[in-house]
Amino acid sequence: MPIEVRATRMELLSLRRRRTLARKGHKLLKDKQDELIRQFKILLEANRGARRRVEEELGAAYGQFLFARAAMTSPGMADALHYPGARAVVSSTTRRVMNLELPEFKVGVEGQVRNYGMFDTPAELDEALEVYQRVLPDIINLAAQEKAIELLAGEIERTRRRVNALEYILIPELETAIRYIKLKLDEVERGNLTRLMKVKEMVDARREALMASVQERANQ
Repeated sequence: MPIEVRATRMELLSLRRRRTLARKGHKLLKDKQDELIRQFKILLEANRGARRRVEEELGAAYGQFLFARAAMTSPGMADALHYPGARAVVSSTTRRVMNLELPEFKVGVEGQVRNYGMFDTPAELDEALEVYQRVLPDIINLAAQEKAIELLAGEIERTRRRVNALEYILIPELETAIRYIKLKLDEVERGNLTRLMKVKEMVDARREALMASVQERANQ
């Protein structure tokens, strides 16, 4: 929607100030968008590497667990894993990127994951549980990275909409309104100048007529 304006010098000054602020805001938002995209790319690349490592380790753990499952009876497996001997302790913090708070987690494991007898359990079960223990912090950190990527993507989209609104809507509308007021003021000024010239011509004509009348009386 075009900006409704009055063709006055005060309005022109106000629009010029608004245009200056809009251009500054556009530059700040553009810089913010560039930084968010840079952080997004860094996180995305790190996430790809972390996800690949986690999937590889989990694949190996699943294989070991399947071997253990095949070597044990269902009741034996249930008994071995019924009472966990370890627990995960997760602490969370945040880090700021521009105006966003991105989550970060620290994970520790307390206790022993192998809380069962060694006589009737195969070595593959031990290896699988050790991999699960080792990969658990990576899984938690992977979740934190993906949440951060989601937050960054949302903020990039919101910032992009603001940048586009300023660049393609507000600033062009302000410039159009400024040109319109300048044209109107120039038109008024030309009209005033034309009227002044006509008044000057009338005054000059009257002066010349008066001088001619005075000269004629003096000659008589």
